Parts: sequence; C-alpha cells; structure tokens
Amino acid sequence: MTFIRITAGSLTVLGLAQSVLGGAPKQCTSNIELSCHNTTVETDTCCFNYPGGSLLQTQFWDTDPVVGPDDSWTIHGLWPDHCDGTYDSTCDSSRAYTNISDILKSFGDDDLLSYMETYWLPNDSTGEEFWEHEWGKHGTCVSTLEPKCFTDYQPTEEVPYYFNTTVSLFKTLPTYKWLADAGITPSSSQTYELSDIQAALSKNHGGKTVYIGCSGSAIDQVYYYFNTYGSVANGQFVPAESDNTDDGGCPSSGVQYLPKNSGGGSTTTTSSTPTSTTSGGSSPTATGSFSGKGYLNAVTGGSKTGCIISSGTWYTTGTCATFTATSSGTGFTLKSSKGYCSVSGGALACAADTTSADANVFSADGTNLANSNGNDWYADSVPSGSTQGTVYSEQGSHGTTLQIQWQSI
Repeated sequence: MTFIRITAGSLTVLGLAQSVLGGAPKQCTSNIELSCHNTTVETDTCCFNYPGGSLLQTQFWDTDPVVGPDDSWTIHGLWPDHCDGTYDSTCDSSRAYTNISDILKSFGDDDLLSYMETYWLPNDSTGEEFWEHEWGKHGTCVSTLEPKCFTDYQPTEEVPYYFNTTVSLFKTLPTYKWLADAGITPSSSQTYELSDIQAALSKNHGGKTVYIGCSGSAIDQVYYYFNTYGSVANGQFVPAESDNTDDGGCPSSGVQYLPKNSGGGSTTTTSSTPTSTTSGGSSPTATGSFSGKGYLNAVTGGSKTGCIISSGTWYTTGTCATFTATSSGTGFTLKSSKGYCSVSGGALACAADTTSADANVFSADGTNLANSNGNDWYADSVPSGSTQGTVYSEQGSHGTTLQIQWQSI
C-alpha cells in the first residue's frame, strides 16, 4: 500500500524539528485502524481522525490574477472531511487564531513561512488572512491536533504541525510536473480531454481518482484525498478515492489549462515595468479616468513594488485585489471586495461600512490615482513579508513616496 509518512525529518527539512515545539503529539500504537475504514468504534480521536477522516490536500491554479510561480500550482489547504463528502467547519472558535505568521515565527519556523509566502497565497486579500481562514475553518476540525493530543502542550503548538503537514503533502503532489510529464502544459490555444488530465494525476496518486475543478472550461482546482493512520502531525497518509459528489464543472473535452504568463493577470511576486509615472506635489489636472475592473499597482522609484489589496493597504508579497471603478460626478468611485474606498483620517481604506455616499470621488492623472495634493501617496516604509503598509494622502512624517497606478483587467 502506498502511503506518505509525516516524520520529524520532513519537518526538519522545512525548518521545524519536533524538538523545537516543546510538547509532542501523542505516540499511537501500531494497530490503529485506517481512518474511514475502521471495523470497530475508535474512541481515541488523538490517534484516529474522526469525524474528519478524509483528508483533502487542495490546490489552486490561478491565472487572473496570477498567484504563485508560472510552473507550480499553489496550496489551498488541508481539509478534514467526513468519509461521505460532508464536513464540519470552525470547530473551536477559541483556537481560531489571528496571528498565524507570529505563531510560526515563535516556533522558529521562518523557512516554512517563507515557503508559504510563495506557494500558499490567495487571489484576493493577504496571505495572513488566508492562513487564518484555513486554520480557523479547517485546522480546528482536525481531531488529532486538539490540545489534549499533545504531551506538555504549549498554547498554539498545534498550528505549526498543521501548516507543516500541509506543505509536506503539497511537496509530494507536484501537479504541474505530473501533467507536464503527460504532455499537458498550459496553453492559450491547446485544449485537453478531461480523462487524460485525470489519468495523469491518478497515475501518481495510487491509482485513485483526483477531484478536478473548473471555472468555465478552464481547470483551476484539484483535490487529493487521503485516509490516515494516526495523527495528522506524524502519521501516515494513504491515497484515497475522491468522495466528492460534485463533478467539478469541467467539460469532458475541450478543457483549457491557461498559462499564468499570458499577460491576462498580475502577480506581486514578479517585478514589472510600470507605465509612465509623474511625481509631484501640485494638484493634478485630471487627464484620465479609471473604469471597469483593474488592479492598483504600487510604484516606487519607477518600478512596480506590490499593489493595493482589498482593505486599501499596500502589500508586496501577496496577490493584487480587483477593484471596480465606477463613474461618479466628475470622477469615479473605487470598490474592492471589502467595500467602497475613501481617504479617512488621511489614510486610504476600503471597508464594508463605507457606503457609496461616503465613498471618495477620485480623479486620475493619466494612469495615476490622484489626491488633493497631486499624484504622490506616502507610507512609513516599503512593506515586506506579510506586513501591510498604510497609504497616506499627505506626506507628514511618512518617509516613503509612491504612486498608485491603474491596470485594467
């Protein structure tokens, strides 16, 4: 039987040896049954994942906006589903931590965090927000990672195990390579048979069916199913059949596998040369207007340096949020998934409690977002890693100058 064992060694490769964690997951006996296959009632849920005995390592292929490297799928999460396709969510609100990055750093797991900042990102919002969502919704439902399952438990120590295990599994599931080995590569014109895609993936997953999801006719998700012997922290993962009753929405033929580098998307992990930039402090003459959907790219020193995310803050590691610009009066309003945008207290912000009546009517100087003082915006510094930077309309004591440029999509 094919299985993947999560060991101390695999954690060490990722920068987190188990000895660093203080406590340790419970050691399970060798006669533990395989989750979803037990023939007797298992009462030790520290060694038997229940009720979430079907573990899904889920992956994204995001092309608009682009997320992650051109030659790799990215991590969505690790989900403990019931054995019939149903699932629980947000099982322990007291452990729905909101500082995942800080927790990983506190356990010396900087290398893991760095990996996640490339391979585990959302297509809207920040990595931190995404990781908090995945942990709170799914991680708290893994029975074998409950605090009672650790000796000498230290608060939050289950979090590094969840993220390390997810990344360890992901590294054994190179979807891009497996498809490429079968002659299935991203293309703007070539299409594929769904059966060929399935065959290429299931061949490498113990012959088990892999869930394939599409947006329209383009593949954008895969789910690899596993059952487990023992704990998610240090147990064995056995490939399993998909128990998802959803067909994924893919056509049987004419399936697209769109490239990430076709120019249709944007990613903040790759620098690009911006369009013309004018810097100055005088009030602009509004010579342009934004309309439709687009990204707000941040530009410093003539080079793109990240973008504005849905809350209105500046981020250099994640992916760009989509904004909608709508004509209003002599200018336009901006709205993200968080809500309408305004300059409140001198800072750019987008929030659900900002109504259309309260939203700023912005103007543009060419492709640059303008404010009452010109087309320069300011921040305390260029943000890095998972840090978000507040963007201000007036310089004050803020030492970094940037322009905000519109990129239509």
